[in-house]
Amino acid sequence: MRKNMLKKIGRYGLLSLTVLGTTLAAAGCSGGATAEDDNTLIIFNYGDYIERETIQMFEEETGIEVKYEEYITPEDMYTKYQSGAIDYDLICTSDYMIEKMIEAGDAQPIDTSKMEYLDNVDQKYMDFCKAFDPGNEYAIPYFFGTVGILYNEEMVDEEVNSWSVLWDEKYKDQIIMENSVRDAFIVPLKLKGHSINTTDKNELLEAQQMLMDQKPILAAYLVDETRDAMISGDAALGVIYSGDATVAIEENENLTYVVPQEGTNIWFDCWMIPKSAKHKEAAEKFIDFMNRPDIAMMNFDYVWYGPPQKSVYEEMDEETRADSTIFPDEETMNKCEVYQYLGAEMDTFYSRLWKELKAY
Repeated sequence: MRKNMLKKIGRYGLLSLTVLGTTLAAAGCSGGATAEDDNTLIIFNYGDYIERETIQMFEEETGIEVKYEEYITPEDMYTKYQSGAIDYDLICTSDYMIEKMIEAGDAQPIDTSKMEYLDNVDQKYMDFCKAFDPGNEYAIPYFFGTVGILYNEEMVDEEVNSWSVLWDEKYKDQIIMENSVRDAFIVPLKLKGHSINTTDKNELLEAQQMLMDQKPILAAYLVDETRDAMISGDAALGVIYSGDATVAIEENENLTYVVPQEGTNIWFDCWMIPKSAKHKEAAEKFIDFMNRPDIAMMNFDYVWYGPPQKSVYEEMDEETRADSTIFPDEETMNKCEVYQYLGAEMDTFYSRLWKELKAY
């Protein structure tokens, strides 16, 4: 069942500005001129985060032309969205960014009354989303996962169960950290018993100092390249997203993924409709289409992060269902926190800490 594994770029995938059928610029979608064709849907999503055949199937079945653009990080997405250059109808992005956009008035409520397949989304995942969308009004989950440690059992001579291993000098130049500000700060914050959503500046300054102390023994700060480095044996330990870990383990049987005992982040990437949307009904049709059992399975088989649809889980073989990298057990889930948007002041503070760390 595991196919197309190495096609996957990752949750914060490399930018691939790919559009089905035509480019957005050629289609006259710049400068806000996006509402003239009612038979159009403009989507903004992470890089390589969908099985392209499902988009073609949607176009064929509905007659709606999809114009599709990709981005790297939520911050990149929001900058492009705010520019107003393109009136996006549908965006897939991460929990804390959705909360930010809701608070800023940049999100429209989703009308689920005509959705045939919404019941396919497991309620427990909808409940998790209430952390950033309290009324389940603005976001429908697409994939979920955790941040943890991937390690090579041939290179690490101990059982890994704590974030503390990432400060062990015997693994100097063999440790990779996430090149993402909040994902990197998970590690020292959870190790010290703090929330990943803390707004205590002293706790964050302490975490920054720990990361500075760690930096001399690191191999690198990476994102998707971590997976490839772990597969090839170029690193012993890497902080990684669970979906990338699944891909790596499939390629290298010496690799093991663990959520440390101190806990971590469980993240949700969701579909949301921005206030710029000119084709809201088409966007809602697409969200529903993504939850259709066959379509949801096609996307899972391509992306390999945690699927929120009940039908996908039920169709899996026993080995995949038991894969704790994809589906954390209840004990692990209870140790996880969902990111929350911390406000503009904390955005600025985090940005300062990150710049100082990278320059250190």
